[in-house]
Amino acid sequence: MGQLAVRGWFGRKVALLLLIMVGVAMLWWLMPEKNRSPIRVGVLHSLTGTMAISEKPVVDATLLAIAQINQAGGLLGRKIEAIVVDGKSDAAVFGREAERLIVQEHVAAIFGCWTSASRKNVKQVVEKYHHLLFYPLQYEGFEASPNIIYMGAVPNQQIIPAVHWALTHLGKRIYLIGSDYVFPRVANWLIRKQVQLQGGTIVGERYLLLGTQDVDATVREIAALKPDVILNTINGDSNLAFFHALAQAGMTAQDWPVMSFSMGEAEVASMKNKLPMQGYYAAWSYFQSIDSVENRTFIAAFKQKYGDERVLSDPMEAAWVGVQLWADAVRNANTDSAAVVSQTIQHRSMHAPEGTVSIDHATHHLWKKSLVGKLLADGQFEIVWSSEKPIAPEPYPSFVSKLAAKQYMTTLQQGWSGRWEAVRPAKVNQP
Repeated sequence: MGQLAVRGWFGRKVALLLLIMVGVAMLWWLMPEKNRSPIRVGVLHSLTGTMAISEKPVVDATLLAIAQINQAGGLLGRKIEAIVVDGKSDAAVFGREAERLIVQEHVAAIFGCWTSASRKNVKQVVEKYHHLLFYPLQYEGFEASPNIIYMGAVPNQQIIPAVHWALTHLGKRIYLIGSDYVFPRVANWLIRKQVQLQGGTIVGERYLLLGTQDVDATVREIAALKPDVILNTINGDSNLAFFHALAQAGMTAQDWPVMSFSMGEAEVASMKNKLPMQGYYAAWSYFQSIDSVENRTFIAAFKQKYGDERVLSDPMEAAWVGVQLWADAVRNANTDSAAVVSQTIQHRSMHAPEGTVSIDHATHHLWKKSLVGKLLADGQFEIVWSSEKPIAPEPYPSFVSKLAAKQYMTTLQQGWSGRWEAVRPAKVNQP
């Protein structure tokens, strides 16, 4: 009898506890939305410095996605709160701020980074804390992290198809110009191998410190070497200086075609009223000129929030898609836990403004189309070539060994005193 009494007492306690839990849950759902704790996310981009020209528009696209989700009721009955942080165009600042967002601000995910130097610093942080970064940029590849969702293209989805198109349609004599950090260096390392395989010639190669405006010597060298096409991996506001110097030298897009890999509509918008930009090329997975219902809806929503004069670019679209995929994974998992969402999101796909995108389970990169666009007078790109369908991501290109890539990147990092970007002009010294 004593045991039965104890069991009965215990059962009543359990039942009471369950009733209390149900009551608390009901009170929480009935609580005014304004009193519920929000889901906090970090938005980590450069708002100042050389990269601000490119990254501030990406912040706007990220905040648009968050606003749209909040307007539709939020996630799990809660609003999303964006903690916007300035990376100051400094890779070290990105690493410090990522840790602060996770440890002090308790964000559920981080949306951010542009340069690969900043991403590599943040990668160490999100892996340390088993957290989650959504990275919206195309990049050099040779990386795959369980804690990063790579929203941008890897070389086999951008650089390699575009270089093939340029060699076929623009000519075999190539000049390489880029910013002096890991993405342009590794991209051009791959390009040089591809150009050799396709019977082309690299006639010149030069790198500029991030943020430099000193490009006159480079333009004089290009004029003297007379390449068929210039492959441009300059990032940030140095692009303005480069295209201005071309214009000052009387070098037009018709006679001196440039194919850019890190310059889109947002950067062009800051130049088109000052410089003759018509006729230059760019390679991305998204252009604002894509004609689809999803893209027209995306453009209309962005312009309604930020103004009719604003334009959209590939990294902006990728950032917007990243937020949507994250939100879908949170709903599916019924939690905003980064550890759980990083598993749930591996199976996500959506009909995005660029077309259908899917996260590759093995690599955490997206299947994406490859596009080449030619710049029109209105600042938009006419798509002159497109892959037939989305391309499977290959972070490690098949025509170079992982060992050779690792050795090359280690050499770069050692030459930059452990950093992923140059702090002073460096001589070209590539294997």
